[in-house]
Amino acid sequence: MLELHDAPLAPLTTFRLGGPAARLITATTDAEVVAAVREADAAGTPLLLIGGGSNLVIGDKGFAGTALRIATEGFSLDGTTLELAAGEVWTDAVARTVEAGLAGIECLAGIPGSAGATPIQNVGAYGQEVSSTISEVIAYDRKTGETVTLTNAECAFSYRHSRFKADPDRHVVLRVRFELEDANGLSAPVKYAETARTLGVEPGDRVPLADARETVLKLRAGKGMVLDPEDHDTWSAGSFFTNPILNDEAFAAFHARVRERLGADAVPPAYPAGEGHTKTSAAWLIDKSGFTKGYGTGPARISTKHTLALTNRGEASTEDLLALAREVVAGVHDAFGITLVNEPVTVGVSL
Repeated sequence: MLELHDAPLAPLTTFRLGGPAARLITATTDAEVVAAVREADAAGTPLLLIGGGSNLVIGDKGFAGTALRIATEGFSLDGTTLELAAGEVWTDAVARTVEAGLAGIECLAGIPGSAGATPIQNVGAYGQEVSSTISEVIAYDRKTGETVTLTNAECAFSYRHSRFKADPDRHVVLRVRFELEDANGLSAPVKYAETARTLGVEPGDRVPLADARETVLKLRAGKGMVLDPEDHDTWSAGSFFTNPILNDEAFAAFHARVRERLGADAVPPAYPAGEGHTKTSAAWLIDKSGFTKGYGTGPARISTKHTLALTNRGEASTEDLLALAREVVAGVHDAFGITLVNEPVTVGVSL
């Protein structure tokens, strides 16, 4: 294991923000990951796990404990079963499954980060979520001190959530197993309307796997959601806020606020989210509250390509970013009575 002290963490995040860690360990095997976690737990040392750093907002003061960077490698295909080490680069893994002719995660192309983070957040985009293909998660249980295998049901997946996110100090993901589909080179049924429209097909149709992946990559790039060191619109955590899910009463009150603010004929985005619940669009809420693309005059601004991404224009601090996030949250609440929830994990800070 590589060990550094007073180590910068900003370069390990897609925001490129945050102060140093008192200690940074880089682990390249599962055994090293487990050993580092056990050592920190035995000593009572605060522990921060870092994968691809695409979902982290670290405070300017840094982290007064041990930061463990999980850099394990491992890509294994056995028929339609895929096993990924937690440290595998997610975008590369998706590309390899497409090359192998297997469907199920092709529309998750371009999402930055590591494979081990995908079950924690139940990563999803363009009509796919990893919960639909994950069969098992192998993790170190910090409570029992054992390595365990959790089934899909035991992961308790829901929208951008899982048992790992609900109890972040319990499990350390080591490996993730997926059950993909051999559809003779075709994608899973295209579910997302924008993807289908761009591909020129109907929702539910299948297309060549490579076409689905390339289309999603182009859509993401157009919104600043594919990492590019030269493009400050990609110095972000992708979507900074989750799409709100409202019960029937709350959605009716929201709809009334929309009509009051935007006119009697105004209709907000609405998507089924289970019995008695409706999901609406955080990006729409932000835009209609007056926070348009490129909003801001400081070093942290809303992306010029997508209102859901908050960005570091190159010289921002974490406090600059949080000030912008708080302004957006307050503005949306004042306009529509909905409190947005941040998607990235915050370390040493909060909204």
